[in-house]
Amino acid sequence: MPERKFAVFSGFLGSGKTTCMLAIANCLEKSDIKTALISNDLGASNLVDGLYTAQNCRCSGSIAGGCICYRTEELVACIKRFTDVEGAKLIISDIPGCGVGALDHVYFKLSREYPGEFSLAPFTVICDPLRLRAIMPGEKRLRLPKEMDYLFRTQLLEADVIVLNKIDTVPEKERNACVSFLKETYPGIPVFAVCAKSRQGIHGLAEYILANKARLVGVDTGYGGAEFTAAESKLSWYDRRFYLKADKPFNGNAFAAAYFDAVTVRLKAAGKNVPHLKLFATGEENDYLKVSLIDVDCEASFDRRADRESLNYSVCVNARAVCESELLDTLMGEALDEAVRKFGVYCHVFSTECFGMTDEGV
Repeated sequence: MPERKFAVFSGFLGSGKTTCMLAIANCLEKSDIKTALISNDLGASNLVDGLYTAQNCRCSGSIAGGCICYRTEELVACIKRFTDVEGAKLIISDIPGCGVGALDHVYFKLSREYPGEFSLAPFTVICDPLRLRAIMPGEKRLRLPKEMDYLFRTQLLEADVIVLNKIDTVPEKERNACVSFLKETYPGIPVFAVCAKSRQGIHGLAEYILANKARLVGVDTGYGGAEFTAAESKLSWYDRRFYLKADKPFNGNAFAAAYFDAVTVRLKAAGKNVPHLKLFATGEENDYLKVSLIDVDCEASFDRRADRESLNYSVCVNARAVCESELLDTLMGEALDEAVRKFGVYCHVFSTECFGMTDEGV
């Protein structure tokens, strides 16, 4: 039986988990170490990360409609397919939301229910300088409720290895302060400072994950308790798939930027925020774009811009917002309508999901 080495990447919303996963996969592929990536989310099967990963990794898949914490049989089947059939040497999955409790619900569960079948790589938690400021002493607060500090602190407790991503976004002095804070607050846990987009520091991280195993040391996260519930109650999920069509080619990059601007204006006016907003759009001849926003005070960032204008685009949007679900649904719809009017295009909405973590039935 081939070794089934499996890793979970947890961490902050918008910290760059998918970008880190892709960077590691591409790094290991250069050494002929086939790596498979799993995109996971609570919403339906329209995942921006899944679509983007499929374009940039030759071995990938998605588990949608629920967290892998509670989709164990599907996760196991996916891992076995990648290793036993497709020959992957390492499988990496992200975790939706902020991932608190995933160490217990994924790693310990696999170890307990499937003894000896999987080699569990270090449980990896990604963070970024922007959100780390929320829990660093003396730092300026973000437009996020205090309750979410619990999620930022606690997810790091589960780490076998901590990755400070996006080091290119801050000066060296601030980067060093972040690394020092992580090492002092979570002693004994290796800290890697990387820029996944440029691949800086990725080789060392990839080697570490491949060569080491999870400690499987349990931690008290307070999962399901009052602090957990209070934090999760602040978050809502939004997923929409729609189709744009025009009489003449138009700029999909400009449309996405205008749409994001309209979302930001409305969220700011309502005193809300969006820790992660993602859009993936495919135009003619499989030309595509991906754009992300990680805070209403930040600029939107393109992971890839479309190369040319197109007559039509198939679009997928995922948002994780600090906003009531009903209000978020309204604001996102208004923003899309504004962008559609501005560009004079036809828009057909195929599906929309919007729900809060504490909404009935979730």
